[in-house]
Amino acid sequence: MELVGIKELKNKLTYYLRLTRQGNKIVVTDRGSPVAIIHRVDEIEEKEDPEERLASLAKRGQVRLPVKRGKFKRIKTIQVSGKPASEIIMEERR
Repeated sequence: MELVGIKELKNKLTYYLRLTRQGNKIVVTDRGSPVAIIHRVDEIEEKEDPEERLASLAKRGQVRLPVKRGKFKRIKTIQVSGKPASEIIMEERR
């Protein structure tokens, strides 16, 4: 595990990213206090945020990340009469 200050990380980012590709973890410090850890995407644990897990899945080729950034467009809902689809499916399974 390597310790690096923000300024040095900024100046030598390519070097530190190469180290993470090799499996090293980088602890980023701000005035001597740790603020972040940089590690390979392959090392994401199940308890991590959805964004980190999605990045890990994308790295393995299991999903593709969206091309555009930003929020998703709102989907227009359709109102229908009758039973909900979930009830119909449950009845057919019986």
